[in-house]
Amino acid sequence: IMTQQVCGSPFLKPFFLKTPVRVVSPLQQRRHTLPASEFRNLTPQDAISVFEIEREAFVSVSGECPLTLNEVLSFLDKCPELSLGWFEEGQLVAFIIGSGWDKERLSQEAMTRHIPNTPAVHIHVLSVHRHCRQQGKGSILLWRYLQYLRCMSGIRRALLICEDFLVPFYLKAGFKEKGPSAISVSNMHFQEMEYTLRGQAYARRNSGC
Repeated sequence: IMTQQVCGSPFLKPFFLKTPVRVVSPLQQRRHTLPASEFRNLTPQDAISVFEIEREAFVSVSGECPLTLNEVLSFLDKCPELSLGWFEEGQLVAFIIGSGWDKERLSQEAMTRHIPNTPAVHIHVLSVHRHCRQQGKGSILLWRYLQYLRCMSGIRRALLICEDFLVPFYLKAGFKEKGPSAISVSNMHFQEMEYTLRGQAYARRNSGC
């Protein structure tokens, strides 16, 4: 059932950006047959690209990656339907990785575990390639991911933890603060945020889910 929902979701269909018409050489031809912009679920084959973007984005700021390469591989194997990648001309430029969670609040266990068939999704990481930042891509990808979750039967909430400086970003996206998180990583402390996925029936009727 979940596979049908993933494949049928309008939020994963390619869309095309308007670009000037230009003549390209035969060597460039193959590159330009790819969709200008495409959203799709990630697979284990995307793990290296995911980890490279994540490592560059987070290690320079906090010294820690939200997910190790092995954890990326594990989540993309166990719950690829809870991930979303943004590709431009075949190259990954931004992504979200989530997993299932079955408790009211996130705990340390949630950092490495996927619990299937649960009403909540734990968003582990949202990251954008360094050459594509300051363009609004993080906000766009998060919006599409949340709309995509609305189309999935049984999912009612999205949860995440973030540092204080990111709280305004998630508040603007519609998340609410749940207070300080019990999770700590290398003496870093986080706020827990929650997004309620209301209006599932409306979303399905009006978006082709």
